[in-house]
Order: sequence, then C-alpha cells, then structure tokens
Amino acid sequence: MIEDTSSCCLFPEPPILCFKPMQTTCSDCHAQLNVLKTRVKSALTMHIGPFIAHETLLHCKRCGAETLYVSDDLHKLVPDRCTFGYDVLVHVGKALFLRHRNTREVIDELAAKNIPISASEIDYLGRKFIVYLAIAHRQRTDKIKAAMQVKGGYVLHLDGTCEGNSPLLMTGLDSISEIVLGNVKLPSEKADKIIPFLREIISMFGPPLAVVHDMGRGILKAVAKVLPDTPDFICHFHFLRDIGKDLFGNEYAIIRNRLKKHGITSRIRQRASALKKIMDDNPCLIDAFYCHVENPSGRPEATAGLSQVVIAYSLIQWALDGKNQGKGYGFPFDQPLVAFAQRLNVVYAQINRLKNVRSSDAKNDHKALVKVSGDLKQVLSDTVLCQTIAEIESKIKVFEKLRDAMRIAPRSGCQGLNCDGADTNIQTIEKRVNKFHDWLGNHDKFSKNTDYGKLIEQLDKYWEKLFADPIDIKTASGKVTIQPQRTNNIMERFFRDLKRGNRRKTGNNSMCKTLQAMLADTPLVKNLENREYVDVLLDGKATLEELFGDINNKALRKELHNAKSSVDKVPAKIKKIIAKPMFSEIIQNILN
Repeated sequence: MIEDTSSCCLFPEPPILCFKPMQTTCSDCHAQLNVLKTRVKSALTMHIGPFIAHETLLHCKRCGAETLYVSDDLHKLVPDRCTFGYDVLVHVGKALFLRHRNTREVIDELAAKNIPISASEIDYLGRKFIVYLAIAHRQRTDKIKAAMQVKGGYVLHLDGTCEGNSPLLMTGLDSISEIVLGNVKLPSEKADKIIPFLREIISMFGPPLAVVHDMGRGILKAVAKVLPDTPDFICHFHFLRDIGKDLFGNEYAIIRNRLKKHGITSRIRQRASALKKIMDDNPCLIDAFYCHVENPSGRPEATAGLSQVVIAYSLIQWALDGKNQGKGYGFPFDQPLVAFAQRLNVVYAQINRLKNVRSSDAKNDHKALVKVSGDLKQVLSDTVLCQTIAEIESKIKVFEKLRDAMRIAPRSGCQGLNCDGADTNIQTIEKRVNKFHDWLGNHDKFSKNTDYGKLIEQLDKYWEKLFADPIDIKTASGKVTIQPQRTNNIMERFFRDLKRGNRRKTGNNSMCKTLQAMLADTPLVKNLENREYVDVLLDGKATLEELFGDINNKALRKELHNAKSSVDKVPAKIKKIIAKPMFSEIIQNILN
C-alpha cells in the first residue's frame, strides 16, 4: 500500500506538458516538416512527479511518413514506451545495488518524492539499470582500456562465487585501477566454460600484464590455454588457505564433531546462566572482582574474599569467547574451535583449584562449581578429542612457520581480508619459503609424514606461480614498474561486499537464490564507487541519467531479452507437475 504523499506533490493534479521536436526541416530534402499526430503518455520523474506528456510527432510529406521526428527533451527525461524517467531508474538502481535497500524501503523513498511504484516495477527497473550500465560499460571499452594503459596496463584477477546449486558468478577485475572488467554466469568452474570469458576480456581490453587467481583447476587450465605466455600467479592467500585445509582440515572437523557430540557449549552456557542469577542477587560481588583485577593488592586475604561464583562465571565466558578468536581471515588462518578447546582445559584446572579453596560462598554455590567441573571432565576425558588437539597443535605450528615465511595474513594484524600481505621484496619472501622448504624436508619428525610430504609437493608444484618479479612497462610518461599483488583478496573482498549487501536487503545469509536470479553484469555497479571509472564512463556527460538517455532503446530491449533467456529457469507448469506426489507413476502411465 502506497502512503499518501499529497503533501509533497508539486501539482494538485498531474500537469499536461507539451513536447515537440526542435528540428523543423527534413534532414534529407530540407522541406518544412508537418504534424503527423500527437500522442499522449503518462510519465513520472523525480523532479516533476506524475505528469501527462503530449508529444507532437513531425514527418516530411515529401519523403514519406516512415521517418518520424520526436521530442529530444521528452526522450531524455523518459525512455520510449516507458512510464518512469531515467532519474527514477537511476535512483532505484543506486538504492538497490549501492545502498543495498530492500524493495519496501525503495518504495517508501519514492513515495516520499510523489512517485507511486509497485514491487514488480522496482525489480524491473533494477534489472534495466544493470543492463543500461552494462551497455554503457561496453561502449566505453576503448576509453577504459586507454585509461588503464596510462598506468602501464592491467593485472587481471579472476575468481568466482557460488552457493548450493546456484550458477558460478565469475568476475574479472583489474587490481591496478580496481575496475570490474567483465562478468559471466557459468554452470561450473571448468576450463571449457572459462575460456570464452577470458577471450572476451582480452578482445575488449587486450592481454593483461599478469593473471592472479586461486588454485582452481579450471582457471589454471583456461589461463594456460588462452594466455600461455602471460605471467600467471597463484594467490598467496588462497595457496596458504588450501595448504592449511589439506594439512589439518580433517583434525579440525574431528574437534568440531567431538565438541558437538558432548554439547559442551550449551551445557556451560546453562551453567553460566545459573551462576549469573546468583550474581544478580549480589551485584557487589562483581564490583569486588572487577576492582581486584584492575587494582590487585597482592594481599592473600583480599583474594580469599572474592566470590568463587564470579570467578567461575568469568572463566566460562572466557572459554566461550575462544570461539570468537581470529583476525577475520577464516579457517585455517583462524582456528576458533582449537582456541575454545584449549581454554576448556585451562578452565577445568582453574575450577578444580577453586573447589579446594575455602570460601564464604554458600554451599549451593559450591555445588555449581562441581557441576561445571563435571561437565568439563566429561569432555576432556575424550581421548579422541585430546589426541586430535595434540596433533593439530603440532601441525598448526608448521603452518604458522610457512605463514610467517610468506608474510601473509599476519597473526598480529587486524585487517582480515583487507590485508594484501606485507610490503616485502618478493625475492626475500622466496628465500624465506625456500629455507622453510629445506627445514621441513630435512626434519626427521616431519619428512616421513605423508601430510607434510603433500605440503612440500604443493610448494614444488606451484613454486613458479607463487613468486612474481616486478614487471617493467614502457608508457608515454616513461617506464613504469608494476608489482602484481600477492593475493587475490581484492576479489575476496569484492564477493564479501556482494554477500553483505544481499544480507542487508534480504536478511538471508544464503546467496543461492540471489545468484540464480541476478543478472551476470550486476557486479559492474561496484565500479560506480570508483571516481576515475565514473569519469571515463560519463565521458563529458554530467550524470548517469544523461548517459543512459543516449543509449538506443532497441539495444536495451535486446539485452533485456537476452538476459531473461539466459536465466536457467524451470517452467512454472513443469514445476507444478514434478511437485505431484505420484509424478513417477504419471510418467510410467504415459510410457505404457
């Protein structure tokens, strides 16, 4: 339901505005043009609101009525055969894709500006915005290419994202200018599907200086096929991530499953809730504990006077906080379940010490400690869990040694995926990794272990793709030295932002349905946050509205049709049939 916005209307009733062509003589024979007819359409724009357009159409009697002369003023406001103006279209597009507003919010925003609109129209305008942007992007290919050449060229970063049974959305991005170059939706990450996409980017922007990507087999094969002579580099972050998953991913899964089997998280949370109720009745207990920790006196009597309940509660919360440990890199760089399990062991020891300390706490309070201790004892008596923790701790130490050598995803950092690695000479990093390689291969404890053997095999296999020398390029302004980024985190951040925007709009963590429905070129909206790109795209025009107004409407309709056809949707009637409980019997009867 649209809110009443009559208070902000510019006109009590939609005004009638007349439009006619500026041209008065025929372009071919220069004869005076004559009025053919006047057509009427309802339209809405942001600065006028609803209005009725009376457009006078002119033609040349001498040349015939095939060539019509229309009003440029009207067609710069509202596309042909459309109701909503370009400014409404751009507002909807930016609201959906840059500000990540949901449909209801966009409807309310436009209602406040006297633009009544439905949810289906919002969706349609959003798709049109993407298609207009994609057409404009392709029309400015030469200028985008020229802008990148001024900086020496471009380094192509490739990556894809998918969820569940959604198609793979693959994006190519230049890490130097941080411009999204192209996008495609693929059924799978196989080389034969990626090759045409790579060739299309090269045909538009020329060959890249280098390519950076993850260790996906499809991408590796496609790049080797299309760009055999181009420097090809594996992202250090992805390489280390895959190394860590292979090295101790199984152990981490075992720890997760064992902790889940014991249900320790929910159990100690219940114990903490019970302790919290005791504390709520005696708030002074918390104050005393806080004062002692912040200003320890060192006097034994002061420590003895502290409440065991508050100490136990704090220990439990500290253990639970272990699950939040990490720097935003994700597994295997962050191992929150290992930190949680290790803290449980510490808490168990401290709780047992508390039980043996004389306290003035009530007898029931002491029983609470016994229950917590019992819960923890059951978990820490799990021999499989304890052995696995010991194994993973050993493997993590080796992984961290390689991580330090590669100077990537620093443990002391707090930037998460925003970190592209330490600004260190690549030859220095190569020497450090080579030293790690020799240490691991010659160490008796590790050399005979198959897991560490696989790690060394991975290093040997991708060595040439891991260490990129700077690339010297001659440009009009002189020689430019370009160091390809060591990570593909620019793509990780890109897809992370895409998923955050989806969560903001839909409230859903899953991207599966969104990836199925979205147009492949949707990631191009990220370029609109790049001022340099926007200047190239507008090419002297003042606004996106003005730019879109110059795009041929037939081209737009063709692109929309192609985009609609490319979406792999199951026909509604087929969906209805296969949902029938007796579907297989129905088919059997048909075939009999």
